[in-house]
Amino acid sequence: VLFRSMLKRYLLAPGPTPVPPEVLLAMAHPMIHHRAPEFDPIFAEVREGLKWLFQTRNDVLMLASSGTGGMEGSVSNFLSPGDKALCINGGKFGERWGKICKAFGVQVTEIKVEWGHAVDPKVVADALKADPSIKAVYVQASETSTGVSHDVKALGEIVKGYENTILVVDAITALGVFDIKTDAWGLDVVITGSQKALMLPPGMAFVSVSDKAWAFAEKAKNASFYFNFKKERENQAKNQTLFTPTVSLIIGLQEVFRMMKAEGLEKMFARQGQLAHAMREGMKAAGLALFPKNSPSDALTTVCAPDGVDGQAIYKNLRVQYGITAAGGQDQLKGKVFRLSHMGYADRFDVITAVAATEMVLKGLGHSVKLGSGVGKAQEILMAK
Repeated sequence: VLFRSMLKRYLLAPGPTPVPPEVLLAMAHPMIHHRAPEFDPIFAEVREGLKWLFQTRNDVLMLASSGTGGMEGSVSNFLSPGDKALCINGGKFGERWGKICKAFGVQVTEIKVEWGHAVDPKVVADALKADPSIKAVYVQASETSTGVSHDVKALGEIVKGYENTILVVDAITALGVFDIKTDAWGLDVVITGSQKALMLPPGMAFVSVSDKAWAFAEKAKNASFYFNFKKERENQAKNQTLFTPTVSLIIGLQEVFRMMKAEGLEKMFARQGQLAHAMREGMKAAGLALFPKNSPSDALTTVCAPDGVDGQAIYKNLRVQYGITAAGGQDQLKGKVFRLSHMGYADRFDVITAVAATEMVLKGLGHSVKLGSGVGKAQEILMAK
């Protein structure tokens, strides 16, 4: 009983993710007013940090919302009712692009991608050739429901050739995990959220907008009040927000960028890539299959439940028996997969813990697994320099 009451908690879900102690302490400082002079330099430092992380010269807007607010604004601010959009639907969040577009009267053409696969850039190129009047292509850099990443660099090269088409990238579980060169790759609109690799609590969305996309915003006829990017841009250029910002999260983000810059982008991407590789290979060495058939995302690992084992039982037992919060499958994948994150404030022992606990849960559910088989493989990878 004492042991169970002392169960240590591990947050290994693909959002929210753990928040570093340094960031929590920064956010615990007494509240300051967002129109007071002392907020100005904090906001300015965070604005520059966002440009650095997004690898862009564009202003990056800060919004008080979840990442979906950034997605909604990235439809309403650039398209008008009746405009055409091409949505890549390879999972629950690709599906969301289509739903948002339809809510604003946009005509949607969907490229349906089998779950577990990345979109073939050639299919996108062919769709744009067939209908050059398409004004926007909407895609995920990392499809969180399946654990697959789409090749947004290749898509950027394709869309660059269309003067009247923008590329909008949901990078909510991608930015800060692997290399995304917003400007160099021609990504017109890029979105992320606070509670993923940015190591903050939920509550903020961030949106980078290119000059090409701002020109679309000048002509767009959809109404927007709260998510009005043009007005938000004018205010944020003066280190203010249009409405009340998430003051504590912005103060926390200042500390996040100090931590990130001390590590550096290349080392940060390499670390998270190594963690992802170790998680994937550890799960395979434990006798498990991975769900992504190609192009797995480094943000999370999506693992197939073995035959005869309920994926929801694995997810539940990780939490109840071992204090590990992971994620189950969504929609058609419910009960078939479970998902473990290694983005943001994660290190080698988070991966080892996750693999070890998965082996223990499976053995407890009666599945034949050699304890330590996956852990040993993960350790080998994580010891490599």
